[in-house]
Amino acid sequence: MPRILLIDDDADLGPPLAAYFQRFELTLEQALRPSLGLARLAEGGWDAAILDVMLPEMDGFALCREIRKTSDLPVLMLTARGEVMDRIVGLELGADDYLPKPFEPRELVARLQTVLRRRAPARPEPGAPLRFDGLVIDPVTRSAQRQGQPLELTSTEFDLLHLLAREPGRVFSRDDILNQLRGHEAELYTRAVDIVVSRLRKKLEPLDCIKTLRNAGYALGLARLPHG
Repeated sequence: MPRILLIDDDADLGPPLAAYFQRFELTLEQALRPSLGLARLAEGGWDAAILDVMLPEMDGFALCREIRKTSDLPVLMLTARGEVMDRIVGLELGADDYLPKPFEPRELVARLQTVLRRRAPARPEPGAPLRFDGLVIDPVTRSAQRQGQPLELTSTEFDLLHLLAREPGRVFSRDDILNQLRGHEAELYTRAVDIVVSRLRKKLEPLDCIKTLRNAGYALGLARLPHG
């Protein structure tokens, strides 16, 4: 489920918006100050950020500039003014979209979904091997090679690796993983996800490719090779 960080000093905005986002399988969390927002973004595991223009400490434009120094994370900006120049400045600074306040939550969700789709990596052809530096995964033969050597994986371990490899860099929560894999191993439960990840990591050594994002989940930390 995509994780969105709202950076807005209106404490009454986040909770109802988060509840609304849940209906569209989006997780929304809020930071009330830019400094807190930047710290949370630095932890990783986010799929997009929503920035209010009118903020304490620094305005949304300065905040967007700070984010763009280190990240191409999708950014959508909000403002109470809705002036054309604000929109132009925001987009020039690297914002992906812009929405004036007051806004309809449904429009915010729609714009956010559009931005997320636009930024999503192109998916390989169904059944095509997924190739990374030191790792090849073949979904047709349900096999994997690490540095040219075949890996002995259980069905659940292969399914977990394939799940992460289909969208490298995306953070999958334990619940995401359970929802995908429970049918393959009926006794799989939340704690068992950590155990399967641990086993898989050992088999992938010396590759260090499964990243843990605290309180978020797991992601494959490898870039897909061309034509992979």
